[in-house]
Amino acid sequence: MANMRQRNTVRLSRALGIALTPKAEKYMERRPYGPGQHGRARKKQDSDYAVRLREKQRLRAQYGIREAQMTRVFEEARRTKGLTGENLIELLEMRLDALVLRAGFARTIQQARQLVVHRHILVDGVKVDVPSFRVKEGQLIHVSERSETMVPFQLAAAGAHRDVLPAVPGYLDVKLEQLQAKLVRRPKRSEVPVTCEEQLVVEYYAR
Repeated sequence: MANMRQRNTVRLSRALGIALTPKAEKYMERRPYGPGQHGRARKKQDSDYAVRLREKQRLRAQYGIREAQMTRVFEEARRTKGLTGENLIELLEMRLDALVLRAGFARTIQQARQLVVHRHILVDGVKVDVPSFRVKEGQLIHVSERSETMVPFQLAAAGAHRDVLPAVPGYLDVKLEQLQAKLVRRPKRSEVPVTCEEQLVVEYYAR
């Protein structure tokens, strides 16, 4: 089952043109074209709709969320003061699973979600098992004391994931050895390590 999920993620990465996991990145270095028998074929120019749709799918895939979740966050971003596209990414970045990944507790967004769902992660001392939980400024994210001795967390504390993750963004104060991270302020779009032309996503939903 795990191997099937990995294959599906690699295939999706090649289709979207963006590496969603470290394994997918290695595959894409060897095969920098889309999946399937027509992957290398010269494609006709995409329509404006197709370009916007793909950009929305790329953003969704990087956070591993369903369309209904994406739509809800977009509507919130639209109602929030400021640029809708920037608001959208900043709100997505405040999800608990996204911050667990950025802190280096996990290697992929899928693993980060699993850690949350299995109740290994606490926010201000309270177990939270909802990956979409919105972390507030000043809140502390940390691994439960009972889980700290588990091998995955020992590897994380030793910095084992740092070779495949971006540098810790400025909105997080991370004490990796203690498996703690604090959201010190709201993320800024320019700091969020996702690949996305957010204006195309806004145009997709505004159609």
